[in-house]
Amino acid sequence: MNQRAEARIDLDALKGNCRTLRALLEPGGELCPVLKADGYGHGAAGCARAAAEAGVDRIAMATAREAVQIRSAVPEMPLLVLGAMSPPEIDLALSTRAEVSAWDPGFIAAIDARAAKAGRTVGVHVKYDTGMGRLGSFDPGLVLAMCRQVDSSSNLDLRALWTHFATADEADRTFLDLQRERLASLGGEVRSEFPAVKLHAANSAAMICEPETHFDMVRPGVAVYGMDPFGIDAAGQGLQPVLSFHSYVASVKHFEPGMSAGYGRTWIAGKPTRVATVPVGYGDGVRRALSNRGHVIIGGNRFPIAGTISMDYLTVDLGDSTAAGTVNIGDEVTLIGSQGEARITSEEVARHFDSINYEVTCGISPRVPRHGVGRQA
Repeated sequence: MNQRAEARIDLDALKGNCRTLRALLEPGGELCPVLKADGYGHGAAGCARAAAEAGVDRIAMATAREAVQIRSAVPEMPLLVLGAMSPPEIDLALSTRAEVSAWDPGFIAAIDARAAKAGRTVGVHVKYDTGMGRLGSFDPGLVLAMCRQVDSSSNLDLRALWTHFATADEADRTFLDLQRERLASLGGEVRSEFPAVKLHAANSAAMICEPETHFDMVRPGVAVYGMDPFGIDAAGQGLQPVLSFHSYVASVKHFEPGMSAGYGRTWIAGKPTRVATVPVGYGDGVRRALSNRGHVIIGGNRFPIAGTISMDYLTVDLGDSTAAGTVNIGDEVTLIGSQGEARITSEEVARHFDSINYEVTCGISPRVPRHGVGRQA
């Protein structure tokens, strides 16, 4: 360790995940990984380059500024901005040559005007709200009218009709099937007028569990990074975790019964033990909710977090076992990842505070450097 904390990004694993996901598609199906939120906390630029090397067809993101960052990493890759944008953000997106999403006649008019001013032709993906309840219209007639509005402009090019699933990660697929059928039905009408229009809907969970959702393109997010969209274990989906999170042992002390560690004295030694201090905390993205319930790995052994996690530190109860006696200052500490047979996954961490695996990785703060590992890095 050359610093107090670091996230290691296995770019070979990311490329492998892209290839694994590609193998789920029928020939001609497009793979469009989603690299929003700094690549789900993994570092968007490095992930974009790795995805491009893996042969993906395009890359999607949520914001115009994300498009600028990713464009600098992959100058020729087709990009798609999925999210809402203000007028200045539309200009920013157009500067990257990205395609954009549209869901409202007024927004389409704004894109049209900005494209005309910039002297560009912009690819547009019209969004149909089949049940997510966010952007887009529930009215298929209005959505069809928006497709015609896009097609009627010399500055806009109608590329796709799309939707987003609300329940793809749930065992009951009733609503997933309803959303899929709604898109397929309207998609048939749209393509009767505009045969070149593509349809896309599937996120990671849908593309894994329901091949009928693949349509012409899929938009996997969490699976690209080797996390299980069902929150169990990515290995069961044939995926390799891309991110591991590490720090080191800064101090080891002997504690007698009654001695405490951390704010509020929420952990008090009940017997003689050794306690390690690790210089990483919630300022780095280790959730405070892991206080007295999470674990770390040191020397290939799991140890419990003891006491309240602070902004910059956490403490670990090493106990009095033989394994505890081998822990020394400078030893690497793994918060997410593996050492030998011991493993802590983002799914495990998320379960401690009733969340999802990609909130864990997105929550690793900017002060933690990301280092690419693997042949590409």
